Order: sequence, then structure tokens, then C-alpha cells
Amino acid sequence: PAIRTRNTIASPSSLSRPATHAARNAIPQPWRTSPISANQKRRWQSSSPVSFAQLEGSAEGGGGVQEGLEKKNMPEQLDFESELKPFSYGKDTENAFDLLVVGCGPAGLGVADEAARRGLKVGVVDPNPLQRWPNNYGVWVDEFEQMGHEDCFLRTWDSAQVITKQDEIHKPTRLYRPYAQVDRDKLKKKLLARATDYGAEFKTGAVSGVDHEFDVSIVRVGKENVFARQVLDATGHLRKLVEFEREFTPGYQAAYGATLVVDSHPYDLDSMMFMDWRDDHLDEELKARNDRLPTFLYVMPYTRNKIFVEETSLVARPFVPFDDLKQRLQQRLSKMGIVVREVEDEEYCLIPMGGVLPKLPQRVLGIGGTAGMVHPATGYMVSKSLLQAPTLVDAIIRGFEQSSSSSSASSPSTMNATDVSVGVWSSIWPEEDRRQRTFMCFGMEILMQLDSKTTRRFFETFFRLPQEMWGGFLSWRISSMGLLGIGFFLFPPAFH
Repeated sequence: PAIRTRNTIASPSSLSRPATHAARNAIPQPWRTSPISANQKRRWQSSSPVSFAQLEGSAEGGGGVQEGLEKKNMPEQLDFESELKPFSYGKDTENAFDLLVVGCGPAGLGVADEAARRGLKVGVVDPNPLQRWPNNYGVWVDEFEQMGHEDCFLRTWDSAQVITKQDEIHKPTRLYRPYAQVDRDKLKKKLLARATDYGAEFKTGAVSGVDHEFDVSIVRVGKENVFARQVLDATGHLRKLVEFEREFTPGYQAAYGATLVVDSHPYDLDSMMFMDWRDDHLDEELKARNDRLPTFLYVMPYTRNKIFVEETSLVARPFVPFDDLKQRLQQRLSKMGIVVREVEDEEYCLIPMGGVLPKLPQRVLGIGGTAGMVHPATGYMVSKSLLQAPTLVDAIIRGFEQSSSSSSASSPSTMNATDVSVGVWSSIWPEEDRRQRTFMCFGMEILMQLDSKTTRRFFETFFRLPQEMWGGFLSWRISSMGLLGIGFFLFPPAFH
């Protein structure tokens, strides 16, 4: 579901068409009778039009740009006790940063933290380094525990559930793998504090371009030039600096979500709803749309009277419009008899999935969305990006050491920066991982062709697989042979 990785939205050039905004006045009866303010009612009735001019200029730093969809909901500043260190390096070649990170989202800060800890001179550029991340992140508990971030959970659930059957006879499939909502403020503070303690420096500004010389890159930040031996583009799908050889034509995961205060709800507090594919709540028109482009419900139950709900289109090309998703969610909750008392916040999410990888190799490095690390079949990215940070930094340090030992002098000015970047790209995208991604993109293309009935059968079969198989696939921790095994077990029963 989109909540897991909601830190990017497509750039204008990559979208086949903007979202349409239809049926703005449909509100289910339970919401008409509940005491919601007029302003909240208007918010439920319509979505703000997508302005791609706003999107392109709203967050070059990659910390999340979907706030451009609705300016009134832009996150406030993070309450960070320490002072960010201003740039003292980067003024010329002799005083260049070892690594300049463009973007202050989870992927960028994860690399900045790791690189500074390893002793590199690190600079971070972002239009608003202390802006709160606007996105909710959901992760599997074991993924964050592996990275030592289990102290950054806001809530956890012992298990997750999947519903693929329309009737009441069949019980939901329970996934016995703990799930968590990330405390995004705590995670950002943690990464900022550690990076700052290790010596990382920060600059407020927007990057407009980069030029490369033999041993250094020159990044344009406003009217200034910043010199760095290596440059990392962590701007998500804005892709400010990373180059692509071919047109970027991904599928899109679209989602509309909201945190609701309700009279009551039917969900267990110790289990979250990972996917509910039922569509018997829809009217005739929406049912016909759902048959072609199926969506599912994702639920995080907080208390007996507060839930986060999200209607998600797993992947489609072009994407399912937000107003369509909102209507489906309203009808779903109405059928369930959930009475909304307050709308605490709303989220609009659009995640490009799949598509071509960046030009490999190239001088500018990438991480997260800029490096094609969004899972092509699920939309997961945050854990993978954070997990890749040590690999990327290891490769940079190894490249520096090899360049230094092979040159006639030990001065950084003799470093071949291109050789270093080639080694980094090879480390974060080895041939095995590229093969896996190609297989997953193939799976994404298949998913986009399935109608609602076949989609339900597909996921019913998928979650019958052993947990090491479906769990490894969702977390991108599976071998190519494992992927072939999934294909062998999954496709024949799902399509017959």
C-alpha cells in the first residue's frame, strides 16, 4: 500500500495525464448526519486539483512533494533542538566535500548519517531541511529492527490481514509478521542528530544543476557553487540531477487516505488490515470501474475510535484519479456503517513504480526513487533505501582508497571521480539485483492487466505461499531462484 513509501510523486513530464476531478458532491449518508464541520465536509466532498507547477517547485529536496496537492496541509517545521551546522567546506576544489547529498528525505538522510559516521566530509542541501516529513510510513517490524530503528515506531501490530473473498464465510488470511507505523518525526530527528554529531553540514537552498570535472563536481545551489568529490541525488522522483537514457514510463500507485475519528469500527487493535479487496459495497458505476481497475482498503486501527484508512490502486497506467479513490472509500465505509465524527488529516499519494533504471553508470549517484529502488510490484521503498545506505557509502570509501593508492600522489585532487561513481553504481545495482527488478517489472505489467476477480484470486494464492517467499518478495530480500519459485507456484493456480 502506498502508505509505506509515500515520499514521492511523479514529475510532470512522466505523467500521461493529470487526475480528473469528478463527482464532487457525493457524500454517504452517515457523514451527512454526523457532526462534521462545514470545512471538513467540503474536504470530503472534493479534492484539490493537482498543480504540477506547484509539485515541481514544492520540494526539490525529496522529503516529500505531495503537499503540493493541497497547500493548506503542508507540514510545519520539525522541532529540532540542535543547530544545523552551516557549510564550511565546498567553496573550491581544495576544500570540496567528500559527498554532497541533495535531499533531506529518509534516503538522503540515511546516507548522510552513514557517510558522516564513517568519517567523510558530508554536506546536505535541501530547500527546507527541518520541514517535517508529510508522509506516513508503514514497515515490517523485522526490517527496521535489522537496521536498529526499532526505537522509531509510533505503533505496532502483531499481525496483518488480507481479505480476498466477498462472503462472510471465509475468514481473512492472517499474516503473522509484525507491522509498524514509523514515527517519522522521531526517525528524522534521529538521523539529523547523528549526522550533525558526526560533522555533517547543512545548507538551505534549491539545486539547479551540476557540472563535472575530472576529480570534482560543481553543484549550483541558488547563485552559489558547491564543490564535492561525489554528489548524491536523493530528490525522489523529481530526479533533479540523475540522468535517464530512455523515457521514464512507469506504472502508478495512487492512494487517498485519511485519519478519522469515528463512533466505532470493526477492526482488531492488534492487527492491521493490509489488503481488503472486496467491492460489494460499490454502486453500479463504481463497480464497473473497479472491475477494470481494482482497488483495496488499507487500515491502521489506532484506538476504538480512531483509524487510518486508505483506498489504494496498487498499480495502473494511467493512474486512478483521487476523486475516484475517495468515492470508493466513502461507499466502503458507508456499507460498513462507520460514522465519521472528525477528519483529522487527509493524504493524497502518487508513486511511480517500475520504469527504466537511471543511466548506468553516471557521475551523479542515486538512492531511493532516483535510483529506481521503488519495488516495481508493491511500492515499498523506505526500508530498502535505508538498507542500501551502508552499501553505497562502503563503495564510495573503497573508490576513494583505490583511486588514492593507484595515483602518483595521495592528494584528493588526483582522484578519478568517474571511476568512483562507476564502482558505487555497480555496488547498489549488481547484475543479480537488476535481473530481479526486471522480473518484478514483468510482474507489475501482469498486475496492470488483471480485472478485479483475477486480482483477488492472485493475492489469495500469493499469501498462501510460505512466509519466507511472500515476505522475501515484499521486502526485496529474495534470490532470483526464489523469484522463479514464486512464479512456478503462483501463476498456474492464480490464472486457472
